[in-house]
Amino acid sequence: MNSIDELHRLFVFHIHGRTRHDREVPHIERLPKKQRHQQLLKIIEQNPFVTDRELTRELKVSIQTIRLDRMELGIPELRERMKQMAEHSYDQVRSLQLDEVVGDVVDLQLDKSGISIFEIREEHVFTRNHIARGHYVFAQANSLAVALINDEIALTASADIRFLRQVHLGEKCIAKAYVRSMAGQKGKAKVEVFTYVGEEMVFQGNFLIYRSTGEDNSEGGVQYADRH
Repeated sequence: MNSIDELHRLFVFHIHGRTRHDREVPHIERLPKKQRHQQLLKIIEQNPFVTDRELTRELKVSIQTIRLDRMELGIPELRERMKQMAEHSYDQVRSLQLDEVVGDVVDLQLDKSGISIFEIREEHVFTRNHIARGHYVFAQANSLAVALINDEIALTASADIRFLRQVHLGEKCIAKAYVRSMAGQKGKAKVEVFTYVGEEMVFQGNFLIYRSTGEDNSEGGVQYADRH
């Protein structure tokens, strides 16, 4: 499994194009079908976010050939690959139901780290300026912080958050969460979340999460609020 930072780099590459390192990798000469299939499998294993168009540049074949190759190898298209990654991660979540997680969780290591992707759509923005409502950006980070906790009951006790810039319609928010400390004897966990659009950080939050300890804890600490 790729590290959380490597997954972030790969997704930024998928959205914004090649990094310097990627440009330094020489193009592959046109290969026989069997070798092309082997190379295709290798590329997708290394970067699950790679698009068909990027594969055409790497393998020097048409996009129709790439699609046929994927079909022959049983490799789904990018959107389906991302969906499968999300479903695999959801299977591990104990503290939330599927419809309670904001964004698609594509990597999750309980009590350690996780990453989710949330695309800003029409229903998430103010009509007049197409700027994302702040509570959606917060909710992505908050639900990821809770989903990280390896417990059936995990509730947000408090959050110290910063909105670093506005997020706009069509942008994809990549939230990366880390469990910084586990105070098991107190039934609490500290989770730090950073949200990026591309490589630019747009949100930062420090969450204190209650784990189930037999006490009747309720969620609180930060009220959702729209931001302009």
